[in-house]
Order: sequence, then structure tokens, then C-alpha cells
Amino acid sequence: MSHLSKAFGGLHAVRDVSFDLAAGEMLALIGPNGAGKTTCFNMVNGQLRPDSGSVVLAGTELIGLRPDRIWRLGVGRTFQIAETFASLTVVENVQLALLSHAGRVFRAWRSARAQFRDEALALLASIGMAAQAERAMSVLAYGDVKRVELAMALANQPRLLLMDEPTAGMGPAERNDLMALTRRVARERAIGVLFTEHSMDVVFAHADRMIVLARGKLIAEGEPAVVRDDPQVREVYFGMGTTFEAGAPPSANAAASGRSGSQGAGAGPSAIGARAPGHA
Repeated sequence: MSHLSKAFGGLHAVRDVSFDLAAGEMLALIGPNGAGKTTCFNMVNGQLRPDSGSVVLAGTELIGLRPDRIWRLGVGRTFQIAETFASLTVVENVQLALLSHAGRVFRAWRSARAQFRDEALALLASIGMAAQAERAMSVLAYGDVKRVELAMALANQPRLLLMDEPTAGMGPAERNDLMALTRRVARERAIGVLFTEHSMDVVFAHADRMIVLARGKLIAEGEPAVVRDDPQVREVYFGMGTTFEAGAPPSANAAASGRSGSQGAGAGPSAIGARAPGHA
């Protein structure tokens, strides 16, 4: 992202935000509610058009493209509330994502059931869900639903994966398992992962770098330890002298963020950015 800005009337949701994301990197985008995180996500995947700025993926400018075109170029996304089909089986959900990527979603499901089955099973095996392939989504534990959503997001062979509060609604063990899995997949497949997260234990455990937004502006970026000790971050994000330490209990982290972590139900050398040579 380079110099992205977006205003809604007189409200400047995002102001001149720039950052890069390398292939295989886990980059956490954090900030108070209303900081502009979701607006950034929506500009990257084409749901919102910025007033100014650029988003370049592997040499291709994404601004002005439709979301479906951006998805086929290699931008995947998961959501705070998992987007899956409860009436279908686990493997059928992944097959449907593969069919969509191939442009075949409007064919009758009966004839489609045999298509991409091997590919779907391979994706499920990669995230440890092959044994549950024939189970209905409606009977899965929530942590397993989020794993299936990750498999679906991998169907378009993404260079960039956007994860909007991926661990919302999950317990501490589940959320760390999911992010460890995401980290492994990102490394193996050279996928840049940009994620928002309110559970700070997750951020400090799994982010390679962090960027912090406040009132639409980027106020800090760097490795987690550097961002944690930034005076402006402590003042603006944590507020009123609240301290923040890596490895703090989830309850303490939730208090720092103002929200519980359990709330809510062929890549090039880099994945996203436009500031440095060699970055897509």
C-alpha cells in the first residue's frame, strides 16, 4: 500500500497510509476501534475505492479492479465471522471455493461434486482437516470451521491473505493453534498475511511485524517489541498509562485493547506494497 487515503464526507477514515508486506510475512494491523483497519482491508480487496493512493500486488495495480478480479489475482480473505456453507460438507465447501476460482460456480452442483475433489482433499490435508472431509459444516466445532475457512481462502493460491480478526470467538488454545497453522502455511506457500486482531497475546506470539493506526494515521510500525515500547502507541492505543507486555495473560491483553479476544461469534519476492524495489 502506498499513500492510501479515504474519507467519508468530513470523516478521514484513512490518511496517507503506506506499508509493505513481504511474502511469507505475518503483519499485524492493530489500533483502537475506528482507527481505519477495516477501511484499509476493504481498499486492498476492492470493496472500497480510495480517494488516492496505490495497492500493487506482484507488479499489478489493484486499485480500480473488481473484487472478483482481485481475488483471482491472488488476494484471499477470511472474516471475523466465518463465511462457510453450513448445509454442505467440509470437502464440498472447499470444492465450491475451487469451482469459484475456476469460474464454474453456476454449473449444477450434482455434476460439480466430482470436480476438484482431489484438490480439495489436498487442501484439507494441509490444514489437518482431511479426516473430517465428509462431515457437515453445521456439526463442526468453531475452531474447525475457521480451519475450513482458511482452506477455502487458499483455493485461489493467494499471494496475499487478509484475515479480519481471525481468532474472534475462540479460546486461547484454539486461537494460538489457528495462527500457528496460518504462519506455517504462509511460510510454506510464500503468502503475505495481513491480519487485524484484538487479542494481543496472539499478535505478540505470531506477528513478524506490527503496524498501528490511530484516527486513520499510521503512528508506528516495526517488530512487536519495538512497537510495544513506542511512547505514542502506549498513549494513543493503550491509553492512560496502561502497560502492555508480550506474553501477558489474555485477560490482561483484553483489558489493554478494550475488548476480549473471545468476543464475537507463485509469489514474487514480496506480497504487497509499493515503496521499495523487490516489493510487489
